[in-house]
Amino acid sequence: MSRVGKLPVAIPNGVTVSVTPDNVVTAKGPKGQLVKAMHKDIQIKVEDNSVIVTRPSDEKEHRALHGLTRALINNMVKGVSEGYQKTLDLIGVGYRAQVQGKKLVMNLGFSHPVEIEAVEGITFETPSATQVVVKGIDKQLVGAVASDIRSWRKPEPYNGKGIKYKDEVIRRKEGKTGKK
Repeated sequence: MSRVGKLPVAIPNGVTVSVTPDNVVTAKGPKGQLVKAMHKDIQIKVEDNSVIVTRPSDEKEHRALHGLTRALINNMVKGVSEGYQKTLDLIGVGYRAQVQGKKLVMNLGFSHPVEIEAVEGITFETPSATQVVVKGIDKQLVGAVASDIRSWRKPEPYNGKGIKYKDEVIRRKEGKTGKK
């Protein structure tokens, strides 16, 4: 039995979860609403403030889908109740970021500023000139947008310059040494 899949998903106050007969799960909460279609073979039931996910057999595919479905529903419930955020640090001389309307404008050492439009459901914040916070209710979308921002200047191992996640550790390399 899946260790993740057999755990029930607790539904906090203010959040409602509904499942249609064709396995479309809808989670509504104070932060918004998320809708996701799950695999048709997995059974999803909402019983007294928790969601229970069961699988029809012990086939390899069903075992894999069991834990995945439960994790996706848990992420939806957490997203509509608390939300998700990723913090990025800009490290380098002259690297700056600012929010202009719904756009994130960054100076990353190119001859032009980099402008990134906020996707629907995503907001940007800049607590300081060298920090960007990506917020939203969809965990996958927040991660994808943060990864897209990071891809503009990945951290390099010699000077540590670039855009890195707040909790990311960059393995540093030693530079060249002089002639022997």
